[in-house]
Amino acid sequence: MAGPADPALTIDDVKLPTDHSNPHVRRLFSFWAPTQSTMRGWAMASVVVNAGITVTGAGVRVTASGLGCPTWPQCTPDSFIPVAHPEVDPLNMAVEFGNRLLTFLVLAVGVACVLSAWRMVPRRRSLVRLALLQPAGILFQALWGGLVVSTMLNPLTVGVHYLASSALIAACWMLYARAGEGDAPVRRVAHRDVRRLGHVLLAAVFALLVAGVVVSGTGPHSGDEMASRFDLDIETVARLHADIAYVVAGLTFALLFALHVTKSARPARRAALGLFVVVLLQGVIGYTQWFLAVPAVLVLLHVVGSTLVWIGALRAVTSLRTRDPEPAPAGRSPAEAAAAV
Repeated sequence: MAGPADPALTIDDVKLPTDHSNPHVRRLFSFWAPTQSTMRGWAMASVVVNAGITVTGAGVRVTASGLGCPTWPQCTPDSFIPVAHPEVDPLNMAVEFGNRLLTFLVLAVGVACVLSAWRMVPRRRSLVRLALLQPAGILFQALWGGLVVSTMLNPLTVGVHYLASSALIAACWMLYARAGEGDAPVRRVAHRDVRRLGHVLLAAVFALLVAGVVVSGTGPHSGDEMASRFDLDIETVARLHADIAYVVAGLTFALLFALHVTKSARPARRAALGLFVVVLLQGVIGYTQWFLAVPAVLVLLHVVGSTLVWIGALRAVTSLRTRDPEPAPAGRSPAEAAAAV
């Protein structure tokens, strides 16, 4: 004779990964039950992985591995993974294929950001829209990477590839910044003219990135001996790049000085100081690599610096404003409630 049937499981009986005793497991699956803190954590992770793949992409270039996988989306004409190829060095193939594999990590973090934003309670449309930029941007980057290969590392397509990564980093940083704020209208934490100075600084940093792309497309590290170069004078474009760097350094110092004079919020002053230090270090790296005939290691370090300068500029600008939580809708007065009945 059968005993009593087991009671049906309820949601309280189901142990989700977010309830796991191991804090690392809980953190890994936090996108399923996100909080403001874990949402910001995933957004920062997206900044890190997108900055990382930008740097490893430069590593592909300075190791002459740009055509280590000579086809796309396959690595070789007959295989998606590296196989022996008579015309390609195995090390170059491994470097290029490894960089391609990192795309899946970037995509996974981007999907986690989307799920976190979607499952936030209450759901915030501003975060969902910013999070959706990540998979869209990664898809664009993957397709553009195919164009880079098919054009044999044309410096224009390579440059756009880098600038698109910078735009994606900006979207990730804005998700991080907005996840720590509310959705009320923007409130300044610095004087209006100081904010304008910050915007000018951000535009100057982007111009510096563009000039750096031109220098890279003219210089010796093309990614492969078959790649073309911009038909420009390297000394002229390098001097232009240096001139813009001086402008960025001056604007950064001006922002730092203005924030201290106006006694602005401490986070804004710290962000400006951090940016100023990174800009100075980047200048030292830039001049050193020039006088040492542009060695590959310093070129890679310079790309790391340019990525940090861009993130630092984004941090400095977003620290000049904030948003408060939206006020809760006011309840109806007793007279209005009686009238509704």
